[in-house]
Amino acid sequence: MLVSEFDYTLPEELIAQTPAEKRENSRMMVLDRSGKQIHHKHFYDIVNYLDDSHILILNNTKVIPARLYGYKDTGAKIEVFLLKEKENKEWEVLIKPSKRVKPDTIIKISEELSVQVLKSLPDDGKWLVKMIYDGNILDILHRVGNIPLPPYIERKMTNEELKKLDFERYQTVYAKDEGSVAAPTAGLHFTQDILKKLSAKGVEIGYVTLNVGIGTFRPVKCDNVLDHKMDSESFEISKETAELINRAKSEGKKLVAVGTTTVRTLETAFKQFGCIKECKSASELFIYPPYDFKVVDKLITNFHLPKSTLLMLVSALAGKDFIFKAYGEAIQNKYRFYSYGDCMFIS
Repeated sequence: MLVSEFDYTLPEELIAQTPAEKRENSRMMVLDRSGKQIHHKHFYDIVNYLDDSHILILNNTKVIPARLYGYKDTGAKIEVFLLKEKENKEWEVLIKPSKRVKPDTIIKISEELSVQVLKSLPDDGKWLVKMIYDGNILDILHRVGNIPLPPYIERKMTNEELKKLDFERYQTVYAKDEGSVAAPTAGLHFTQDILKKLSAKGVEIGYVTLNVGIGTFRPVKCDNVLDHKMDSESFEISKETAELINRAKSEGKKLVAVGTTTVRTLETAFKQFGCIKECKSASELFIYPPYDFKVVDKLITNFHLPKSTLLMLVSALAGKDFIFKAYGEAIQNKYRFYSYGDCMFIS
């Protein structure tokens, strides 16, 4: 199977640069797989599609302010993108422009934070650095860091305006555990009011945590789908969520996953353990057609980039032809695409 089979052309004006004025007012395309029907709704209509025969599982990861801007002692401006925390204040990062740094280069971010470059890593442009600071790193990042928006979001706003908007809207309302460098964007449409309405209808709600990594931003560079390797992303399933899923599935209820990260968490756990149980692990699971889903029945998801692993995942669930028909209709009807865009409910 070729990666080029998952390509499509998207008019640039359909790439959402800002979130909807109200989270729940985003448009929602409903894909009825049984009848191969497509319906055009808004996200607040999700309440009409779920009832006590469903359980809803969401990813409660929280985005950290992972994009840092600093300067070398020469005055050269350097961007440091935090990817993964290691031990002893060491992090895996991306550095831009990387040609301007070498081992032992010091990048000053602020009076309370500097970054010492240790070495380049043999992993697609990554570097190992040491963070120089006193106190709590997350507290410091919230003062000096920036929310790491995807590269296709290009807006002409002041830094303070960006921070104010994105610190609020590039997080889900239920975000809890900090550790991601990208939001689980399907969850951005939920409000506390919608969650309360779903609970009132008997929909049981559970949470998993998968810390979204840089692989979300990166395109598939190989020609053959089978040659692609997913970045490893850590995840956690609590005892309460595992018990909820197992009980609900034994009762014949349908599991609705919110976002591809939730799908990969649950399907990885089942593959690793043969069941859903309390665990801390990591996922490198690459889901593409044909794939036999063991846990997930339905999916709420955004519209994804051409030739991306996320587009391949939704094609595995809904069928590639049906997905591409839906994407064509979304373009025709001027849906908003990608992280701040509209969503799809694969029913």
